[in-house]
Amino acid sequence: MLYPVYVHVGDAKHAHGVTVPDFPGCYSAADNWDELPAKIQEAIEVYCEGEDMDIPAPTPLETLTAQPEYQDGVWMLVDVDVSQLSTRPVRLNVSLPEGLVKRIDTYAKAHHLSRSGFLAKAAVSEMERQGR
Repeated sequence: MLYPVYVHVGDAKHAHGVTVPDFPGCYSAADNWDELPAKIQEAIEVYCEGEDMDIPAPTPLETLTAQPEYQDGVWMLVDVDVSQLSTRPVRLNVSLPEGLVKRIDTYAKAHHLSRSGFLAKAAVSEMERQGR
């Protein structure tokens, strides 16, 4: 989804600063223009992490350009992968060997986690380990 972001243009000594108006308090920065989209995606993901929130629709650029706090920089439209933002649980059916389920439950209980919480953490850990 294309979101408008406001860029405070940097110089040789200062990074480009970014404000994401549709996510109040969400900011980012990058030294190079080509780094901005990835940095913005990351900033929005961190902003939404652990929050049970509705993902806002992008504000029309015409609405934002009229606001006085956005007069000294430039606007960009950044394609944000909103599928990475939702933290709402999704119910799914998974079949696992009974012995493995018992081991998972024992581990989860010992670490004050639910079965779902443990499986989610394990999945994220494995994907991060593989760089995905």
